[in-house]
Amino acid sequence: MLIHPHDSAPDPQAWRRFAIAQGFGHLVAAGNGREVPVVVPTQFVLGDDEVVLHLAKPNPILAAIAENPTVLLSIAGDWAYIPAAWKAVGDEDPTLGVPTTYYAATQITGTARVLDDPDETAKVLRQQLAVLEPGSGIADPSVHPNKLKVIRGIRISIDEVRAKFKFGGNVDEQHRAAIADRLAERAGPGDQAAKSHIKP
Repeated sequence: MLIHPHDSAPDPQAWRRFAIAQGFGHLVAAGNGREVPVVVPTQFVLGDDEVVLHLAKPNPILAAIAENPTVLLSIAGDWAYIPAAWKAVGDEDPTLGVPTTYYAATQITGTARVLDDPDETAKVLRQQLAVLEPGSGIADPSVHPNKLKVIRGIRISIDEVRAKFKFGGNVDEQHRAAIADRLAERAGPGDQAAKSHIKP
């Protein structure tokens, strides 16, 4: 992922807040000698120094992880298309504007450990439920022993994080403000989230 200095994270914890807010990404495992990596869309929970998730036992990514435990979790969101004309303010010619897309992205590289023990998988499920359904009163995962046998918990220890926040950091405040106003007016999917990232 190309990250220009003006697209870097605004603070050291920005990537974490973004990843937690999204809670969904694509887990990528290259395996060993495969023509293409295995990519799996998945819900996840981010801890202090690890990512936890669970997948069905037949999921092909588990074989790729067995070959090579280094994985990448790719998370992207808060995106909004910025039309060319929006890039023009004042007397600038709107036909000469350059369209772009604003978005945030975080890529977490780590070492995955697949949990074969149903009790260990149950611990992962408890972690996920504590975040996704706090206080819901849902039964403990241990009441579903047969279902625990057909899924696998995964713990990914975080080795590296790369984050990109492409929200007009390369233009001046006047141009950013104009785009923020137009995003608020359009109010399309993702527009409010993108607007919230634009620096004043």
